[in-house]
Amino acid sequence: MAVIFDFDGVIAESETLANEVLADAITALGYPTTLEEALREYCGRRFSDVIGMIEGRLGTPVPADFEQTLFDNTLAALAGELEEVPGAKSFIRSLSGTSYCIASSSHPARLDLCLRRLDLVDAFGPRVFSASEVPKGKPAPDLFLHAAEQLGVSPAQCTVIEDSESGVLAGKAAGMHVIGLVAASHLPPDQSEVLARAGADAVMRSWTEVADFFGAAAGRTDGQAAASSINSG
Repeated sequence: MAVIFDFDGVIAESETLANEVLADAITALGYPTTLEEALREYCGRRFSDVIGMIEGRLGTPVPADFEQTLFDNTLAALAGELEEVPGAKSFIRSLSGTSYCIASSSHPARLDLCLRRLDLVDAFGPRVFSASEVPKGKPAPDLFLHAAEQLGVSPAQCTVIEDSESGVLAGKAAGMHVIGLVAASHLPPDQSEVLARAGADAVMRSWTEVADFFGAAAGRTDGQAAASSINSG
């Protein structure tokens, strides 16, 4: 059994910080964009795909220095203000006897900075996989299939924890079971319905609810029997 964590909006309260920077950058190019629009359009996608979408809206390539400046400004915001989604670290550290990893659309350098900021480098070690490692990002299944292969488990043995529609679609396309998590502060009120429509097998509102669910399956919080319960559903 294996648990595959998305990162932004699942473990890290990073989406508001990153999308504020993104909205300001797109607006400066002459395409006015609000935080809410940035969250709706670009959340859960890898950086290269976001740039392509921006260029499509502009009808022209972004300036030569746009990508690096956006990346640097995003890292600066995360380094100074990033916090965990409440309860995420406690849940991760409670896992025992279960393989787990991160599979995120974010760039490896951004993931490394955020994991250091949250003191989670040792919790995951090398089991941190980025969409930059696969041909197609979410909602394609490539990243989750890559993560399962690296963990040495079949897709059917994996439970994904995701907060975005594209992530849920990717998990289901990979043949995995998916918990939609709506614990992050940036998510709109109807996100539970969005994730359910995308195919999430269950939608939960907090890490406490996730921990209770995993623990109830076996009378403990190590997650192994809970993952088995989900995967047999």
